[in-house]
Amino acid sequence: MRVKILLEKENMTKNLEVPKGRTIESVLKSLKINPQTVIVSKNGEVVPEQDALQDKDILKIIRVK
Repeated sequence: MRVKILLEKENMTKNLEVPKGRTIESVLKSLKINPQTVIVSKNGEVVPEQDALQDKDILKIIRVK
């Protein structure tokens, strides 16, 4: 499945192919981003890192530290 990732501070957009059932936390780890330093919104809503991803989700990652 495909997920779009918007990295606000870096002003970058990435499209990732991720296995079904992947969580936001696992995507953050694969991008080498510490979950304690960011706020993540999925499809416009702030969500916990344990949320599972669905095909065509849009994640916005905002660094706070």
